[in-house]
Amino acid sequence: MCGMARAATTADAFSAVAEPRRRQILDALATRERPVNELVRLLGVAQPQVSKHLRVLREVGAVEVREEGRQRLYRLNGRALKPIHDWVSGFERSWTERFDQLDVVLENLKGQQEQEGDGGGDR
Repeated sequence: MCGMARAATTADAFSAVAEPRRRQILDALATRERPVNELVRLLGVAQPQVSKHLRVLREVGAVEVREEGRQRLYRLNGRALKPIHDWVSGFERSWTERFDQLDVVLENLKGQQEQEGDGGGDR
């Protein structure tokens, strides 16, 4: 069963994007809409597997489909991913503060190394 698409355990964007292959599909659709056969070629995965992943993404609204002649074209629906964006952005302030603190620590370490080098302290 390794490599097979699994249905999302709940009908939300979080569970849908937990699967790495689905994130690859979303990445591919971020630039433009694509037919299934193009996604198959880009991902190097069998068509039935890509179709299963697309079904899960459609169920949560992350992907929309339209028919053009005999082709079905898939496109990203970013609005469905907004809950993920909102959740992650809640951590942005904390991450920024921690990176700022890390910058201070690194600058202090760099200053200490420069002082040791200038002081002639051989090791």
